Amino acid sequence: MTALPEKKRLQAVTLGCSKNRVDTEHILSAVEHLYEIVPDGEDIPVDMLLLNTCGFIGDAKEESVQAVLEAVEKKKRGEAGSVIVFGCLSQRYADELPGLIPEVDAWFGARDFEPLIHALGGAPESWKPVRRHLTTPSHYAYLKISEGCDRRCSYCAIPFIRGAHKSVPMEELVEEARLLAAKGVRELIIIAQDTTYYGLDLYRRRALAELLEKLSQVEGIEWLRIHYSYPASFPEDVLDQMANNPKVCRYMDIPLQHIADKVLDNMHRNVDGAWTRELIRKMREKVPGVVLRTTMIVGHPGEGKREFAQLLDFAREARFERLGAFMYSEEEGTFGALNFKDNVAAKVKRERLDELMTLQGEISLDFNTSRVGTEEKVIVDAYSDGVYVCRSEFESPEVDGEILVRHDSSLMGDIDPYSLIGEFIRVRITGADEYDLIAEPVEI
Repeated sequence: MTALPEKKRLQAVTLGCSKNRVDTEHILSAVEHLYEIVPDGEDIPVDMLLLNTCGFIGDAKEESVQAVLEAVEKKKRGEAGSVIVFGCLSQRYADELPGLIPEVDAWFGARDFEPLIHALGGAPESWKPVRRHLTTPSHYAYLKISEGCDRRCSYCAIPFIRGAHKSVPMEELVEEARLLAAKGVRELIIIAQDTTYYGLDLYRRRALAELLEKLSQVEGIEWLRIHYSYPASFPEDVLDQMANNPKVCRYMDIPLQHIADKVLDNMHRNVDGAWTRELIRKMREKVPGVVLRTTMIVGHPGEGKREFAQLLDFAREARFERLGAFMYSEEEGTFGALNFKDNVAAKVKRERLDELMTLQGEISLDFNTSRVGTEEKVIVDAYSDGVYVCRSEFESPEVDGEILVRHDSSLMGDIDPYSLIGEFIRVRITGADEYDLIAEPVEI
């Protein structure tokens, strides 16, 4: 009997955001029958090294360039046969990169799925965009509900990298959710450049709430979590879903970027400070116990001492349970780069970032401490050295803290602890720090 030839090995490395991760998973699903897919981080020789790059801000671009250079070095050492690069960085700098790094075998943009699949040996005509090769743990997945962005924030390069907003039809998303649930996925994290804009192009209305309702009916899906929600014209029926649909987590990621009117105007955010405060008030009123995650930019043109003081005051007032921040990065081609002077010194930006994050550390610690003594439903993400790594509806994977639960043999008996990964258990919170919580199991 003739032995079948061994499959070639392909390893995909994804830089940047979870939206990029979904793109990688779609590409892998189209060629997984042709290759042995080697998980990112596994250090073995591969025939094909595929890099999905980020081109959003300075630090992310540097990380992506460094990853490409490291991939080229692997190729030179014989640890990778071919190197193919796609994504936002190669979309943004399509004319420059091939000449700068000629050792890369092929470059593709962020939207060049069909030619990329063809280059990998796949058949683009048979590719179904609802299929995924998961690179997350099998019990949760990101669901990208639209591509591109019609917003024109002055600091952001995404619209000319990713193009105009384009919603994925609802029936496709429901089918994708069903396929993911069949793989064991129990939590869907809803993502897009702007999730609250979903549906305007297809249905002439904001349809995120309707989509949440349909997704919650998919058997096997128990948690729906919303990320990347733009504040302007926020659809309040989403809050009704969050308050009344038990599958929609009381968790909202809503990048606000600033609170000072002058800065918001320069950013082209289409809201002012008063609107922002009222929206946060409504969220907390309509969804008692909601956890809010936001992002802020420090050092944007127009942010003087007064505006930064307003930002600090707002952080104290709003008490976001989760808050991340980054320093303004002038991005070529954006309205801000063309029309504003980046006149806040790097040293001042760093000092402001440190001050804001120190304040947020205190707020986060207060929130975590307030949970000590409560019982919560958590999902088990991992197990190692007698400790389960878990999350509640108030923690999103990869960006938030964790709930650490020590194995209790008196409650769990001889159960294989690894069998609980992806399962829900009940725990009692017993300790807290700025980021993580400690808990003990109550019920499995």
